[in-house]
Amino acid sequence: MKILQHTNIFVILFAIIFTFSVKAQENLRNELFNDVDMIMNQARDQKANIYAPSSFEKALKYYGEAADLFKRGKSLEDIREKIKNSAAYFAKALDICKLGEVNFSAAMSARADAERAGAWKFSRKLWDKAEEQLKLAAVELEDHDMESAKEKAGEAEATFRAAELEAIKANYLSPARELLKKAEEMDVEDNAPRTIEIARKLSLQVENILKQNRYDTDEARQLAEEAKYEAAHAIYLHRTIGSMKQDKKSLEEIILAKEFDFKRVASTLGISARFDNGFDPVINEMIAVVKERDSKIALDADSLKRASQIIKDKDAEIENLKQQIELMIKRLGTLSEAEKKLQDEGVELQKKLDHQHAQQEIIRKVASMFTEEEGNVLREGDKTIIRLYGLTFPVGKYTIESQYYPLLTKVQETIKHLPHSRVMVEGHTDSQGSDDVNQGLSERRANAVAEYLMANMLVEFPINSEGFGESKPIASNDSPEGRAKNRRIDIVITPESGGVK
Repeated sequence: MKILQHTNIFVILFAIIFTFSVKAQENLRNELFNDVDMIMNQARDQKANIYAPSSFEKALKYYGEAADLFKRGKSLEDIREKIKNSAAYFAKALDICKLGEVNFSAAMSARADAERAGAWKFSRKLWDKAEEQLKLAAVELEDHDMESAKEKAGEAEATFRAAELEAIKANYLSPARELLKKAEEMDVEDNAPRTIEIARKLSLQVENILKQNRYDTDEARQLAEEAKYEAAHAIYLHRTIGSMKQDKKSLEEIILAKEFDFKRVASTLGISARFDNGFDPVINEMIAVVKERDSKIALDADSLKRASQIIKDKDAEIENLKQQIELMIKRLGTLSEAEKKLQDEGVELQKKLDHQHAQQEIIRKVASMFTEEEGNVLREGDKTIIRLYGLTFPVGKYTIESQYYPLLTKVQETIKHLPHSRVMVEGHTDSQGSDDVNQGLSERRANAVAEYLMANMLVEFPINSEGFGESKPIASNDSPEGRAKNRRIDIVITPESGGVK
């Protein structure tokens, strides 16, 4: 038993000594490396690895050697010497960074644009070439050969811009180019020469537009989609015509098959299709039926007025109920317990009606703050949604421009009118571009708006954000107007409890 007790005491003492030893080691490392860690982080933040690669690499080398010596418990004097050398090279790199920021600003801006366009992925060869040119410029900068450094930085800038343009083209034209390549391998031109030529011309037109202005991409995006469609259309035509030739179908058989397809569509519209005068009369009749149905569905100004009148009538009903409740309460006088309960229920009902009326007034008031061009205030259950059509961003960017500050001030005022609520900023894009790019862009735009609102309102509750990319359109993406509506920010305000019902 005594041996066991002595063993336990020894284990406890060993644990205490080990803990103090580890803590002492941590304190000693912090004391030795704290200053050099700070200057290393500063160098990284200033992009010293780009502006001063040689000095930055030497600084890291000495830092690694110091860390290794410390880990192996070597001489503190040797460790301090390595740390001193590392800090000196980090400091030298930071000095060179100041020169680089001035002389390489255009090249670095071009690099950032190329990176944002995905040049490292879609234009790898040009991206690597530009990176090498920038590295050579940095070497000249470290050697204080400013003239040569500027010259090589200019070359890097031009290459980064070329990589950016190639990446943008690839982003828009990759699907169309793949289909055109497939069409060429299939000898589509044998059966669909006109259609495949349209696809080629559209693809070339996209390239020319992007060369003239790579950042005005709406028209280029739409034409790229058309090029993709026409290439796929040509492949379909080639296969269909080839199949018809193989089956040796007559023109009569082909026309009768198409008449059958038209009959199927016409029957769903309640039309009896007859083709003794060709296809045009049937097509015109179908168009007329569709237009008539559309006109019945469309919401005109009269229906909007009627909806507004219904709201006014409901408000009058609420006011009438309030008056009846007040009259009922006055008549009750001294009540029994059962009557008292009824009175309490009447008072509670009045409170609910007052709250409902007050909330409706608030919604009506905040809705009037926004013009039709700025946005709409909508209700979805107990949620209030501010749909900001008027808040737009530069193409591919998520920076809020100063011209939209007044609009966001209106949003802030609306949030103040609806306290005790959760606020979510939702970002949405149209369907143009890749899903991943759209998703990331919608998240960054929503986050930028949320951060702006919190920073300028000094609110005590968080304003959250979420991006949905192109997944929740409110209009067709087939037209510029529809895509403009889908590129939006929604502010969703949900009451915590006792909200608008």
